[in-house]
Amino acid sequence: MHYSWQFDTPNAERMAAATALAHKLNIAPILADILIKRGIEDETAANKFFRPQLTDLYDPFIMKDMDIAVDRLNEAMGRKERILVYGDYDVDGVTSVTLVYKFLNQYYSNIDYYIPDRYDEGYGISKRGIDYAKDTGVTLIIVLDSGIKAIEQIAYAKSLGIDFIVCDHHEPDEKERPDAVAILDPKQRDCAYPFKELCGCGVGFKFMQAFALSNMIPFSKLIPMLDLCAMSIAADLVAVNEENRILAYHGLKQINKNPSVGLRALIEVCGLSNREITMSDIVFKIAPRINASGRMENGRESVDLLVEKDYSLALEIAKNINEYNEQRRDIDKQMTEEANIIIEMIESQEQHSSIVLYDEGWKKGIIGIVASRVTEMYYKPTIVLTRDGDYAVGSARSVTGFDIYSAVKSCSDLFVNFGGHTCAAGMTLRWQNLNDFRIRFQKYVDDHIDTVMTDPPLTIDAELKFSDIDKKFCSDLKKFAPFGPQNQKPVFCTHRVMDYGTSRVVGRNQEHIKLELIDLKSPIVMNGIAFGQSEAAKYIKSKHAFDIVYTIEDNHYKHSPQLQIEDIKEVE
Repeated sequence: MHYSWQFDTPNAERMAAATALAHKLNIAPILADILIKRGIEDETAANKFFRPQLTDLYDPFIMKDMDIAVDRLNEAMGRKERILVYGDYDVDGVTSVTLVYKFLNQYYSNIDYYIPDRYDEGYGISKRGIDYAKDTGVTLIIVLDSGIKAIEQIAYAKSLGIDFIVCDHHEPDEKERPDAVAILDPKQRDCAYPFKELCGCGVGFKFMQAFALSNMIPFSKLIPMLDLCAMSIAADLVAVNEENRILAYHGLKQINKNPSVGLRALIEVCGLSNREITMSDIVFKIAPRINASGRMENGRESVDLLVEKDYSLALEIAKNINEYNEQRRDIDKQMTEEANIIIEMIESQEQHSSIVLYDEGWKKGIIGIVASRVTEMYYKPTIVLTRDGDYAVGSARSVTGFDIYSAVKSCSDLFVNFGGHTCAAGMTLRWQNLNDFRIRFQKYVDDHIDTVMTDPPLTIDAELKFSDIDKKFCSDLKKFAPFGPQNQKPVFCTHRVMDYGTSRVVGRNQEHIKLELIDLKSPIVMNGIAFGQSEAAKYIKSKHAFDIVYTIEDNHYKHSPQLQIEDIKEVE
């Protein structure tokens, strides 16, 4: 893939401001300039950014319907009603259910949890789930990470005498909302809650924070739940700023200091024991295993793991989930290869700014992963669909800057169900409407996407010399974590570097390059890894200079910084 390198050269005024801020904070001016570009312009804001405080969390009762939700929950517990905690089968849903169930279960025993089967029930609230609630005597369902559009399902539950509290973070319908006792969703237009980008687990946390306040339960009782918030924020790719940054920061501290029994078992099977867990570890190691349970079997097993108190039992469940992940990877690889073949065969794909693929035999639980893979490879908004009886079920992923939810919403008259947010969406439609949907979706994208969005950008924060990358610089850089959307890991470039003579191609298929580099301005030799860029190896070994864009990572084996090379360009 060819990236467009984008570098915002600071002017004299900004550099003067960065120098002044750097002096106050005792950090490099380059890092101070990165803070300024991220809207952190003074010492007070920088200290809040580097040391997020739980005391800065917003009052949960600002959220619309929070007082009603807490009153209904307290009433249910006072009357000893049976409560069901219901959630989606992805990481956000699983962690949301785990958090609310674990917290309430400390004070109330007549409570159960439910994760719908992806294949038999589909996304969101199902009639089967409501019938299960009725059969088991449930009179209150707390639904997390879904429910904002479940108008018919919640009406059906109400006819059976079951109340709903909806805790969601997806975009609500502008015209109609479900007849729930309370709807907690900061994205509601009439909700005054100041931070709109909570994940589903974050909304669940705010609900429990409000419940604790109403019952004079100390906030300290909520801190062990923060590991779940960090996992959800990382996996759901929500903005890692403001309140999410506070929750993620302290959630990572909890993971590294005292993770739950189930999470500790999962960390072991991921091979991450005895090292500091980062947001990247969650995204690439932990989250895929939690997701694999819902993709291959049933997401309830992931909740079983995260609520388990016996380590030996938790380890057995974690090993099962790890096996699901191995199976998922094999299917994922096969489906991605099949998707590439289809793209190569369909010439019309090249005429559009988006990609729509479908195959009746693809596994429903894997299409979201394949959509992400295709989006990364071709850098176009992508929808991957498969058949489920008379219906087509699809998963959409977007590129930076393009609102795929709006594109999907433009075809809403064709859907049985749909939902999502700016970067990702899901939909269900009748199979017979699939071709009409493809045509209309692709036309919408062609008409609305900016051409610069289809050229993958690499936004470079600063130019470095290798001599700049000393121990203090790396230590100060770590203070910018946790990283994610709206607070991406800083990206650097260095011009005219050369192979030290020991760089080599590595990997099972010789697809990566292990690099040892010098920059001609110092005697320092920097280690680096360039994943999937082996085509550049011949040029690198030719002793010519080249430019690199990279992030700075920890080499856990050598206990030294390592450059993760994002792109390599030959120097003319």
